[in-house]
Amino acid sequence: MKIAFLGTGLMGAPMALNLIKAGFSLTVWNRSPGKTAALEKAGASVAETPAAAVIGADVVITMISDGPAVADLLFTQGVAEKIPAGAIVIDMSSIKPGEARDHAGRLAEIGVSHIDAPVSGGTRGAEAGRLAIMAGGDEAAFARVATVFEPMGNAILLGPSGSGQLAKLANQAIVAITIGAVAEATLLVREGGVDPARFRAVLQGGFADSVILQQHGARMQSGDFTPGGRSAFQLKDLENVLAECRVMGLSLPLTMLQRDRFADLVIRLEGGDLDHSALFLELLDCNNLS
Repeated sequence: MKIAFLGTGLMGAPMALNLIKAGFSLTVWNRSPGKTAALEKAGASVAETPAAAVIGADVVITMISDGPAVADLLFTQGVAEKIPAGAIVIDMSSIKPGEARDHAGRLAEIGVSHIDAPVSGGTRGAEAGRLAIMAGGDEAAFARVATVFEPMGNAILLGPSGSGQLAKLANQAIVAITIGAVAEATLLVREGGVDPARFRAVLQGGFADSVILQQHGARMQSGDFTPGGRSAFQLKDLENVLAECRVMGLSLPLTMLQRDRFADLVIRLEGGDLDHSALFLELLDCNNLS
């Protein structure tokens, strides 16, 4: 099975590497060519353009920043017209459910299947091959690419096109709200004289424990906000959650609050390129602390 992997940034690169290790034949492309060097060394072919990458591919995986970027890649840069009929596009980017459904419909017109399959787990999950993969699309198409998902993580088909993206939005709401709670708890114990590391240790196995508490709580304590998941992307996802809520006639107060806080971090504090655990910096700023 020949795979074209488009977008080998922070998340895409380790995902592509795991596919190479699993024995798949990969052709990769990235907007910044330097980010494909390690994959080429591992055995991937590197294409100069995304359209060239997909020629002869059985599966095309996209891992791009947002919906408009995915649409531009597929339908403006000439990628879709170069994908062979019968191939499957797996979009692992985080985009709006409506955008995923639109892409699926446009690809179906040229005989190409589409699965929206956004992920959760950050760079650590990508490197370990333990991503949560939320899929939407046709059941038969999903079954055909089950072995493609396996080296990257655990994939579950949730329903028709757009279902994976809806689940990812719900996931991002949980992530954002939990980061906010961990930030407040970390600040509370720190200012009260309790070592945040011991605080995290004592909560292990309890109801308040989580991956976010252990990983991002440690980031907050050390001040290391090297991006695993960028704050700008977290803000984009929260905007997409609220856009979907407007269509559905729903109000999610905690998500709205976290959207405003991430907007403050990204725009006013210019923290868009920091890890989303850097919301702790926004909390410190609110309290006039360093």
